[in-house]
Order: sequence, then C-alpha cells, then structure tokens
Amino acid sequence: MTKEDKELVSRIKELESINLARDEIRDVVVETKKGIEKENEKLANKIHENLLKNKIKSFDIVGAIGAGKTLILEKIIEKISSKYKILVICGDITTRIDAKRIEEKGSETIQINTGRECALNAYHIYQIIKNKNLEDYDVIFIENVGNLICPSDFILGTDMRITVVSITEGEWVIEKHPMLFKMSDIAVINKIDLLERLGTNIDKMIEDARRFNPKIQVILTSAKTGKNIDKLLKLMNLD
Repeated sequence: MTKEDKELVSRIKELESINLARDEIRDVVVETKKGIEKENEKLANKIHENLLKNKIKSFDIVGAIGAGKTLILEKIIEKISSKYKILVICGDITTRIDAKRIEEKGSETIQINTGRECALNAYHIYQIIKNKNLEDYDVIFIENVGNLICPSDFILGTDMRITVVSITEGEWVIEKHPMLFKMSDIAVINKIDLLERLGTNIDKMIEDARRFNPKIQVILTSAKTGKNIDKLLKLMNLD
C-alpha cells in the first residue's frame, strides 16, 4: 500500500468516526427532545384539568409575527370584556408591547419574555396559573411567541389552539408550515381587506388547511375592520 493509499484509508476512518459521533449526538438530541415533550404534555394535561375544574375557557393563539394575533385579541376583548372575566398571557422574546395594547382594552394581562426560547411551554403557563385565584376568571387567552414552527413542539393545556395567518404571507404559507394546522382547532386567515390589492389565492389557503386537518374550522377575517370577528367568537363558543 502506497503512502497516498494509507493516508486515504486514514482519512476515511477519520470521517467514519466523525459521522458516527454525529449520529450518536443526533440520537441523544432526539431522545432528549422526546423526553422534554413528554414532560410538557404531562404538565399541560394538569393545566387543562385545573382550568376545566374552574370552568375556564382557554385558547392558545399562534401565528407568525405580523399575522394579526394581537389585533384580533384586541377586537375580541372589546366585544366580550363586559360579559367575561378575562386573563391574557402574552409571550414574546422581549418587551411587553402586545400586553400593553391588550391591557388598554380592559383585560388583565401578563407578559412572559422568553429570551432565546422561541415558544411558550406548559411550564411557563403553569407558573402563572398556580399563583392565580382561578375563580376570578372565565376565559384565558394565551398569545404565543410569533412564529409558525416552534409552538408545534409544546401544547399548553388549553381547550383550543387557533392558528392565525394573513394573506400578506402568501398562499403558500400553510403548505410550507403545516404542523400547527394539523394540531389546531381553528385556522384564521386574516387581513382579507387587502385581498383586492394583493390577489392572494385564498381558496388554496383554505384547501391546504383542510387537507392537513379535515376537522379544522377555517374563517376569513379582517382584524383591521372587524370583519367576521363575531363569527370567530361563535366558533370559540364565546358569542
């Protein structure tokens, strides 16, 4: 065997060792992730049982930054705050901008700043509700951190999960980010007041949502104008 051949064999063995180490690391990461999700699910179930015991209706609202989650919540609060005692939990990387906006509509709000974490998890929510007198509330809304990927890793123990997208994100947004729609009860397609200007294929968005989750309820809204917010409340059993 020539010197070049020996060097090649040595290099191949080195690469095989690196690939083996990568596989082992990946397996550890996968198992750790499964363990975290399992513990999160246990805590989420505990949260849900506690909310049900106190006859609280609860909603986890997810969606990308700018989809209109906060404005939809503002419109909802305006319509139901005289009827229900409401707590809104807002998740964001930093600031309490969204919490302040909702607070101004007359609802108690709590801001959770997650720092580097890109979604709320059941532990975040549990730390809040265990320190609250739940008899003081009829409805709890959780506005998750703004993205369409990370929240799919963690359920929060709510009655319903609502995923909000907007036509400004394009007709491919649901097909490219299907996971949250598979595990949601309601899909809100927002900003339909911009349809004439943008020409987004809403039919495709509706078809995609129902293809990934045949049981999902789909509603078209304009948070800006308030269009179909009443219909959304009906789907949420808050009318």
